[in-house]
Amino acid sequence: MGRKAQPGRKKRHPFLTFFLILFLFVLSAVAAAAVLIFTACKPVSSKKADAVSCELHVPNGMTVMEAASKLEEAGIIRSRYFLYAAARYSVFDREKPFNLKSGAYILDSSMPLKEIYGLLQTGTPENIRVVIPEGLTMTKTAAILAAEGLCSELDFLDRCRSQSLLTKYNIASSSLEGFLFPDTYFFTEGMETDSIIEKLVDTFFERIQDIPSLKSLSPEKLKERVVLASIVEREYQVADEAPLIASVFQNRIDKGIGLYSCATIEYILTEIEGRPHPDRITYDDLKIDSPYNTYKWAALPPTPISNPGLVALKAAADPPKTDFYYFVLTDPSTGSHTFSKDFKGHIKAENLYTKPAKK
Repeated sequence: MGRKAQPGRKKRHPFLTFFLILFLFVLSAVAAAAVLIFTACKPVSSKKADAVSCELHVPNGMTVMEAASKLEEAGIIRSRYFLYAAARYSVFDREKPFNLKSGAYILDSSMPLKEIYGLLQTGTPENIRVVIPEGLTMTKTAAILAAEGLCSELDFLDRCRSQSLLTKYNIASSSLEGFLFPDTYFFTEGMETDSIIEKLVDTFFERIQDIPSLKSLSPEKLKERVVLASIVEREYQVADEAPLIASVFQNRIDKGIGLYSCATIEYILTEIEGRPHPDRITYDDLKIDSPYNTYKWAALPPTPISNPGLVALKAAADPPKTDFYYFVLTDPSTGSHTFSKDFKGHIKAENLYTKPAKK
């Protein structure tokens, strides 16, 4: 005989048990995921004083996972995978897709993930520091900017010769040579070539506001002063001698005598003929037929031969009154010159030294 069911007990349905277990499993999984998410969103460091910081550089093309990996390695976030997932599925802002922007970010481990998530989309541009020394030519300036990835050399040189920029600044020359002020600049990635050039030229016109005799000149007269300054820049090595060198050249201009500037010969050799920078200039070099050869022609060159700094610009703007018509480099180690009223000291030199090349 079969066993009789005990009164008061109900038989449990097997599916009910399965679903109960499944529910508890899902509930546990959800709870575990919630704890995991909560933990991942928390700052790595609970106190600012204990936090570590890093500067994250995000160039164009960097992926979210690459950025997240760097932050995890630096101890700024707990999990690269969670930051990636948060960005992939726009966890913190469902209405706005995550957009990692290039730039430089200062982050620390006391920041919650949501703050880092938002900051990485601000795209603060990274500054690129560029030092342009005094006395460089337009071509050497272009090479420096190209080396920093800011523009191509050819594009820079082409725009420096563009009539639109020359007209904009009312410069009476065939290029911006001489008007690209040497200084320390901060550029941003992706700047237009014209914007880079304009920054250099704007700085030139800002700086000459401190030189009263330059700021009120006509474009033609200003160009003459800049040509003279560009030669002084390439000749002087001791700042105190720059005004004396300018006075020698001004005295020669007033008397219709050739400037006899080694710097102009160097310009012909390196910029026009494309030869290496010479250690010395020979007398054969002085015979080169060129409008820039101040040993052949008693006039200023047609354009500046370098981009002068303030020392040379001030010297050329207001040369002191002297009786000097000659100078010669007598100590290459210090860059000092000997100045004289006659040609005796000058003709004693068998070779003429040049100022070291600037890079």
